[in-house]
Amino acid sequence: METKFNPSNIEKALYQAWEEKGYFKPSGEGQAYSIMIPPPNVTGSLHMGHAFQDTIMDTLIRYKRMDKFNTLWQVGTDHAGIATQMVVERKLAAEEDKTRHDLGREAFIDRIWDWKKESGGTITQQLRRLGASVDWDRERFTMDDGLSEAVKEVFVRLHKEDLIYRGKRLVNWDPKLHTAISDLEVENKDKKGHMWNFRYPLADGVTTKDGKNYIVVATTRPETMLGDTGVAVNPEDERYQDLIGKEIILPIVERRIKIVADEHADMEKGTGCVKITPAHDFNDNEVGKRHQLPMINIFDKDAAILAQGESFTFDGKPLELDAPIPERFHGLDRFAARKAIVAEFEQLGLLDVIEDHSLTVPYGDRSGVVIEPLLTDQWYVRVAPLAEPAIDAVKNGEIKFVPQQYENMYFSWMNDVQDWCISRQLWWGHRIPAWYDADGNVYVGRDEAEVRSENNIAADVALTQDEDVLDTWFSSALWTFSTLGWPEQTPELKTFHPSEVLVTGFDIIFFWVARMIMMTMHFIKDEDGKAQVPFKTVYVTGLIRDENGDKMSKSKGNVLDPIDMIDGIDLESLVTKRCGNMMQPQLAKKIEKNTRKTFENGIEAHGTDALRFTLAAMASTGRDINWDMKRLEGYRNFCNKLWNASRYVLMNTEEQDCGSNGGDIELSLADKWILGRLQQTIETSRKYIDSYRFDLLAQTLYEFTWNQFCDWYLELTKPVLTNGTEAQQRGTRKTLIQVLETLLRLMHPVMPYITEEIWQKVAPLAGVTGETIMLQAYPQFAADKVDEAAIADVEWLKQFILGIRNIRGEMNISPNKPLNVLLRNLNTDDQRCLAENQTFLQSLAKLESIEILAADDKGPASASAFVGDMQILIPMAGLIDKDAELARLKKAMDKAENELGRVQNKLSNEKFVNNAPAHVLDKEKDKLAEFEGALTKLKQQYDEISAL
Repeated sequence: METKFNPSNIEKALYQAWEEKGYFKPSGEGQAYSIMIPPPNVTGSLHMGHAFQDTIMDTLIRYKRMDKFNTLWQVGTDHAGIATQMVVERKLAAEEDKTRHDLGREAFIDRIWDWKKESGGTITQQLRRLGASVDWDRERFTMDDGLSEAVKEVFVRLHKEDLIYRGKRLVNWDPKLHTAISDLEVENKDKKGHMWNFRYPLADGVTTKDGKNYIVVATTRPETMLGDTGVAVNPEDERYQDLIGKEIILPIVERRIKIVADEHADMEKGTGCVKITPAHDFNDNEVGKRHQLPMINIFDKDAAILAQGESFTFDGKPLELDAPIPERFHGLDRFAARKAIVAEFEQLGLLDVIEDHSLTVPYGDRSGVVIEPLLTDQWYVRVAPLAEPAIDAVKNGEIKFVPQQYENMYFSWMNDVQDWCISRQLWWGHRIPAWYDADGNVYVGRDEAEVRSENNIAADVALTQDEDVLDTWFSSALWTFSTLGWPEQTPELKTFHPSEVLVTGFDIIFFWVARMIMMTMHFIKDEDGKAQVPFKTVYVTGLIRDENGDKMSKSKGNVLDPIDMIDGIDLESLVTKRCGNMMQPQLAKKIEKNTRKTFENGIEAHGTDALRFTLAAMASTGRDINWDMKRLEGYRNFCNKLWNASRYVLMNTEEQDCGSNGGDIELSLADKWILGRLQQTIETSRKYIDSYRFDLLAQTLYEFTWNQFCDWYLELTKPVLTNGTEAQQRGTRKTLIQVLETLLRLMHPVMPYITEEIWQKVAPLAGVTGETIMLQAYPQFAADKVDEAAIADVEWLKQFILGIRNIRGEMNISPNKPLNVLLRNLNTDDQRCLAENQTFLQSLAKLESIEILAADDKGPASASAFVGDMQILIPMAGLIDKDAELARLKKAMDKAENELGRVQNKLSNEKFVNNAPAHVLDKEKDKLAEFEGALTKLKQQYDEISAL
C-alpha cells in the first residue's frame, strides 16, 4: 500500500471498474429491494442536499446488495419545465438575440433537446463522483418516450373518471413567465411596506352608529380595489351589525357592492372592515365563494390594468356584470396603478391614513417578480377522492414515516387537500392531450387519431391541441411505477414494485410524496386487486444549513458544492464560482469578502469517503443540520487512520504465517477481546442501519475503528508480535487480518472507495475470494464469538493504563519514563487480572515495577488514579521538579484567568449581548465554559503537586 491515502488516485478508476463490470445491476437472485432516486432537475448540479440524500440511499443499497438482496437503485432526472425553458431561453437571447417566439414551438423544443444532450448530464457525472451505485443502464428521464406514454395514459384515464377537469380558478400567476406556478415555486419574502386606509362611502344615505357616512377599509394592495365586489365585517362586531346587507359606493369606479358578515373579518384588527376582491386574493376568494359575490378580474397576463373588468361566477361562467375601468388606468402596470389610485383617493378626500406595515410578499423563485393571484382557465385534478386511500395507507401502517412526527405534517395537508392545478403555460413539458374544435368543445385522448375515432370527428374538421403542458410534478408523481415500464405489465414492475424506502426532504412531503402515494394507489393494484403503495417507508431528511444555521443560498454566498469538498478548490476559483455571474455588484462584493474570510486558503481535498462519512454522521432526526468543516476534516483524518492501521496490519501479516495453512493457534486476551467487540459492533451497526439512524451507525463505526481497533488493539498486539510464541503470533496475525477484513465489509456501505482499495490487499490474506467487496456478504452477528470475560478483563487493563497515562499528562511526566507503581485495595478479580496480564501492563504503560501495598499502608506522597475500588499510586519523589512544575502551572493559571476575564467582560457588556448574532453569543459562552474548566483543572493539579 502507498504510505499515504490519496483518494484522487483511486476513486475514478474504482468507480469506472464497478460500472463497467455491472456490479450495480440487480442480481436477479434473492428478495427484491428497490429505491427510486428522487429525480434531480436536469438543469441542476449536485448540492449538499443531494449529496446527503444520495449518501443515505447508497448506504442502504450497498448494505442490502451485500445481504444478497436483488437490489435496484433506479436513477433518472426530471425535465424541470420552467427551469429548463429559462436556461435555453437565456442561452438563445445571449447567443442569437432571439426569443422562443422567433423560433416557434417545435424548433424551440428541438433546441431544448439539443441542450439536454450537450449539458444536461452534469448531475449524473457528479453522482458518479459521489460513488452512487445506481443502475445506469436503466436511467430514465421524465420526458423520455416511455414516461411520456405513462403520463398520457394517466391523464386520459383520470379524465374519463371525472377526476381531471378544466375550470377557471385563482392561481399563483407569474407575470414575467406568463404561467401558473405551484406553491413550492413561490418564495415568500418579508418586506417593509404600507397599509392604506380608504374611506368607502355608504350608499342610500346610510350612516354608521357614530354618524359617519363611510366605513374605513385597510389594504396593502390599493390597485386591487378596482376589482372589489364586497366588504366583510365580523357578524359579532356590534359597530357594524346594522350595516350587514347594506351597500357602499366603490370609489373611482362608482360600483355598488354589498357589506357581508364573515368571520374572516377580525374585529381586533384595524377598523374591522375588510375589502373583498375574490379575483385577486386567495382569502378573499374563499369569502366571495361563501357569499356568492361576483369575481372581477382587472389584470391581463402582464399584471397590467384591463380596459374592462372580466366578471365571472364561482363556476367560472361569464357574468353579465358591467365592470368598466376608467380610461386613465388602462394598461398601467399594477404598481404604477397603485400610485395613481392612492393619489386619486387623496384627491377625493377618501385617503384616511397611511401606516408603515411589515408584510410577506410572494415572489416567483425563477423569475424574481411578485406573484399575482389571477383568474385563469387551467386543468385540475380532483384530489379528494384520491386522498382518502392515501391517508388510510399511512394510518394503517402500510407506509411509515421516519421520523414519525412527519406523519402529522402529511395528515394536516391531506385532510385539507385542494384540487391540484396541473397545467402550465410553457412549451417544454408534456403537452396536455386535449384537442379543441372551432366551437371550443374539448376532447381528451392519447393522440388526435384516438380523439377523432372515439368522437366520430371527420378528418376535415379542424382540431387544435391544447397549448399548455403539464406541471412537472404530474410526471414525477408517477415515478415509482412509470420508471419500471408501466402501463406495460413488465417483469421489473412485478419484481421491484412497491419500492422499499423513499429518501426525501420535508419540504416536498405534499408536493411529491403525497401525490406519488395518491397516483400509485389509484393505478397500481396487486394480484388481488388491492391498491399498492409506492414505497413502504418515507425517510425524511433534515435541511443542511451553513455553520451558522443559515439556509444555504446563492444570494448569501454560503452554498457549498460537495464536489469541492471532495476534490478541493483554491480560494480564487471559489470566489469566481460564487461571485462571477452575480448581477448585483454590491452583493457580489459582500459575498467575496465573506468567502475570503471564511476560506482563507480555499478548500482542501477531502475525498468522497470523508464527505460521505460526515454526511452519515450528521443524519440525525432533527429538522435542521448545521454543516461543520471541522467534522469533515476530522473524518478525513479518520480515513487516514484506517489507512495507516491497514498498513500496520499488512506489514505484520504479508508473507507471514497467518494460520491459514494449519499449525497451532493461540489467541491472546486482546485477540479474544477485539473479536467480541467486533461482534458487538456488527450487531449495533445492523440495528442502526435497519432503523435509519445513520448518525449512530457512523458513531458506532468510528468508535470501534479508531478507539478499539486502531488505538487499543493494534497497541496490544505489539508485545505478542515481538515476544510471543509462534502459536500466539499466528493467532494474533490471523485475528488482525480477520478483524480488518470484516471491518472493511462493515464500513463499505458508507465508505465505498477506501474499503474496496484496502480489501483488495487484505482479502487474499484472509482467504476470501471474489472480485469486489461490493458483492461480499455484510457481516452477521455471531453471539458465540463474544467472550464476555475477555471483554471485561481488557476493559480493566484499559482503565489501568489510562489511569497511568492521565497521571503522566497531569504531572508532565515523559511517556518514556519508566514508573514504579503501588496498588492498594485489590479484590479477587483485580488480583487475577494483574497476575495474568502483568507483562502487558508493564509493556504498554511503561512500568518498571508493580507492588501491592497492605490495606493500612498509605504509601509515600503520590499521584493516584482508580480502577473501580483499586487505587493506583505513583510516588512522585524524584519524578518531577516540584518548584519548576508549580511555576509552570502558575503561569498557565494566570494565562487562563486573563482569557476568562476577557470573555466575562464581553458577556457582561449589555451592548454586545443585545446586538451580537446568536451564533456569536453561543461561541463566547462556549469559550467561557472552556476557560472555566481549564482553570479548575490547573488549580487541582497545582494543589496536588503542592501537597507532595
